[in-house]
Amino acid sequence: MDAIEVEAAAAIRRFNRFHTRWVGALGGSLHGSGLSLTEARVLYELAQRDDWQAAELAKALDLDPAYLSRILQRFATRGWLDRSRSSADGRAWRLQLTDEGRAAFAALDGASEAQARSILSRLHRPEQAMLVDALATTQRLLSGERQARSHPIIREHQPGDIGWVIAAHGRLYAEDYGWDQSFEALVAEIAAKFLREFKPGRERCFIAELEGTPVGSAFVVEEDEATAKLRLVLVEKRVQGLGLGKALVREAVDFARSAGYRRVVLWTNDILHAARAIYIAEGFRLVAEERHHSFGQDLVGQNWELVL
Repeated sequence: MDAIEVEAAAAIRRFNRFHTRWVGALGGSLHGSGLSLTEARVLYELAQRDDWQAAELAKALDLDPAYLSRILQRFATRGWLDRSRSSADGRAWRLQLTDEGRAAFAALDGASEAQARSILSRLHRPEQAMLVDALATTQRLLSGERQARSHPIIREHQPGDIGWVIAAHGRLYAEDYGWDQSFEALVAEIAAKFLREFKPGRERCFIAELEGTPVGSAFVVEEDEATAKLRLVLVEKRVQGLGLGKALVREAVDFARSAGYRRVVLWTNDILHAARAIYIAEGFRLVAEERHHSFGQDLVGQNWELVL
């Protein structure tokens, strides 16, 4: 295994140790019920159905049939379980909890619920949501289940989106190109001016959203009566490859055309290869370029124009 796999394996084992201790599995009496973790899981499954067969239950829980048989015998001895021959297969046992068995399960289930609520009570609402999402992701990844790919949407900006635009630009350009905080300051100035001087019908911010989270942006602002300026086009790295950059630019161009502009202009730098490819595909042409030192880097700025 490489270093990343070694670290991941250690993390899984560390979580397993934490979780078994946290649920009380090491003491052999889950939630004070006198049941081991395995016995509690068998009781849970029996409470969900009245038509389990022993062999089927052993397979579903990946338990040794002889071990499961001993657990079922203990339940029967306590008066929790009725076992009868299956009418469909005389060789198989049909398993059903008695009223006493269901009462035992209700007590165990209530204790488990109380423990979960106690943990949640120590967390704020956003932390609770993070925990739920993390557990769902963990279960999906460890089980090997495939998640249906969600489809992003493109919408107009809402309160809070502009702050994300500024932060995302500062973070991504620092990570990918080493640009300093002066670039984030420039983005903040552009974004603040957009909000402060916003012209409905002539200007628009498009936000790409995936699963409730912003993942992309594009702004159309008024340069003059005939000219719109395309600004702050960005797509998060985790969703690159979905065509969002192209979709955002196309939405912006379509808006500029419908707003009555005769051309769209933009300024970028020659190192932004993916963005430049999108602009070229949409019909923009390079009209000027010059070298400059900005954001802590030596760059080549470019002006592009699209006639509508």
